[in-house]
Amino acid sequence: QGVPKPFTEVIKANIGDAQAMGQKPITFLRQVTALCLYPALLAEPSIPEDAKDRARRLLAACGGQSAGAYSASPGIELVRRDVARFLQRRDGVPAKPQDIFLSTGASDAIVSILKLLVSGSGGSRTGVLIPIPQYPLYSAAIAELSAVQLNYYLDEERCWALDVAELRRALAEGRQRCCPRVLCVINPGNPTGQVQSRQCIEDVIKFAFEEKLFLMADEVYQDNVYAEGSAFHSFKKVLFEMGPPYSEVVELASFHSISKGFMGECGFRSGYVEVVNMDPEVQQQLAKLVSVRLCPPVPGQIVLDAVVDPPQPGDPSYELFITEKQEVLSALAHKARLTQEIFNKTPGIRCNPVQGAMYSFPRIELPPRALAAAEAQGQAPDMFFCMKLLEETGICVVPGSGFGQREGTFHFRMTILPPTEKLQVLLEKLSSFYAKFVKEYS
Repeated sequence: QGVPKPFTEVIKANIGDAQAMGQKPITFLRQVTALCLYPALLAEPSIPEDAKDRARRLLAACGGQSAGAYSASPGIELVRRDVARFLQRRDGVPAKPQDIFLSTGASDAIVSILKLLVSGSGGSRTGVLIPIPQYPLYSAAIAELSAVQLNYYLDEERCWALDVAELRRALAEGRQRCCPRVLCVINPGNPTGQVQSRQCIEDVIKFAFEEKLFLMADEVYQDNVYAEGSAFHSFKKVLFEMGPPYSEVVELASFHSISKGFMGECGFRSGYVEVVNMDPEVQQQLAKLVSVRLCPPVPGQIVLDAVVDPPQPGDPSYELFITEKQEVLSALAHKARLTQEIFNKTPGIRCNPVQGAMYSFPRIELPPRALAAAEAQGQAPDMFFCMKLLEETGICVVPGSGFGQREGTFHFRMTILPPTEKLQVLLEKLSSFYAKFVKEYS
């Protein structure tokens, strides 16, 4: 409305949208997609042969050899086979294409699995255990399906670790009002950026086995692990390494996406779910459920194929591909360290190490007068802080209350995606705004 502001641009540090924040697309992924969408480019000499071979192979698997045709509802058979091979290489455990359902981003697959698992009414209504802080897709989908949300709190003092004693508490409390059937785990964490240890994953699997819970493992940030000593362990791999009875009985759905990692292809909307140990009759219902949507976007399936089957050493595209991939991931690792260092230098802000994913979730102390001012405006205290931050600096972050947090604690979630020089300025601006805010309300 033309009101002058003390800043020139709004910096959107609120959403994990890599390319909107200036991340460059990976050349090979875009070449394969472009060739499939416009096959006349196959005659273009500047495009490497391996990208052309891939495009021809994918087009041959499309109806009428066109990326504009519907695919089978669970996705193009060839792409599902490539995903199965990718999972087999990752985990050292066999994977079957028929257990893999491609989807419109991981979100779509998560909603489909929840839809499949929710039933009953009153005391028999399905309860779903979700981590707090959580990614709001879960609370929204649970509300939409009229399921019961059961919160388990991650331990901020132990770098947002998942504690089985806390799972037991949430389960016991949930059993008094519903029928808990599902346990969701986000690893690496969103919004918290933690990476669960292998031991922790084992403990969670044992817990799910004992309590007969269906496990949903949201693993979309598996490529984004930065901290020394942290490593990504897939739930499926750990489950099979534990062997029987766990590997034969525990039902698991694990999710991945092309939106995060080094790819950052959010707009193509593509991902998949792999189901393990699912009852064949239930799996048949899942196949029916996904068929209602006809099929996931075919261009997204094409990008997914290039992600799960990347160029190999010796291929014409390999050198450029591996250089671009490492550049993205090492820049993110650097930004993860930078975020934690700058925040922790500011009295009143406490930020756990960003071990993985794309966000920091710092805790902020807010003075009593700020709490009173927020209440007077009918806002959560961290929302009040975030709105003031936006109005005065143009920095847009998300209040912790949007994700859930322990009573009496305040946080905000901020993505680490902006370019390094922009991120450094943003972090310093945010820290000095916080100091000024505290002074103003003390």
